[in-house]
Amino acid sequence: MNKVRAMFNSYPYITNVVGYTTLFATADLIQQSMLEGTRTQSTQLNGENSKEEASVIYKEEGALDQLEAYKWNKHSAKEKLVTNTAMHNINWSQTFRVALVGLCFHSNFNYHWLRALEKRFPGGGAKKISVKVFLDQLVAAPATISAFYIGLSALEGRDDPLEDWKNKFWTSYKTGVVYWSIMQAVNFSLVPPIARTVFVGGISLGWTVFLCHFKQQKNDSPSSCRT
Repeated sequence: MNKVRAMFNSYPYITNVVGYTTLFATADLIQQSMLEGTRTQSTQLNGENSKEEASVIYKEEGALDQLEAYKWNKHSAKEKLVTNTAMHNINWSQTFRVALVGLCFHSNFNYHWLRALEKRFPGGGAKKISVKVFLDQLVAAPATISAFYIGLSALEGRDDPLEDWKNKFWTSYKTGVVYWSIMQAVNFSLVPPIARTVFVGGISLGWTVFLCHFKQQKNDSPSSCRT
């Protein structure tokens, strides 16, 4: 812990930016793995019929031990197939784009934005924390949501880079206000200023999983998220 603290103290910019970007990209890998795992599991439905047939045969023959062994082997093989297929089908180009957006904008923006807030409203206290949370939702939330949708759409070569932003921004922002107001209140009150960017990256992990997932959805199904 002391070594980590010393690293943050010695290299605050590098540790915060690299840490945030890593977590940002990891979120996309998680959502891709989850999505691919779900798809792979759905393809196993046909195999369930053969499993039921085998169960009937084993029961009729009284081979209960063989039945249990069959179930165990089937379950283990299924889990391995889901895991291997999910990792094999990762779209690394997509993850790279997410990491690039996180590196070029989100990590740098959050680092300088959080430092500016602390410099303008130093310390804690309910009043200062409330002001910092309010300003964060007023300025940072719209900026980061917009950068995510527009940045990724531009890197994907979309004909209209604003399409996702137009369809998903408002719902994303409204939902994010609740989540991020709570998380940033914790950040401003408990986390040392030098580590706040990485903390934001950490609490963004689960949220960005959904954001990356919703980014892939059709625009007639707007969803909520914030980076």
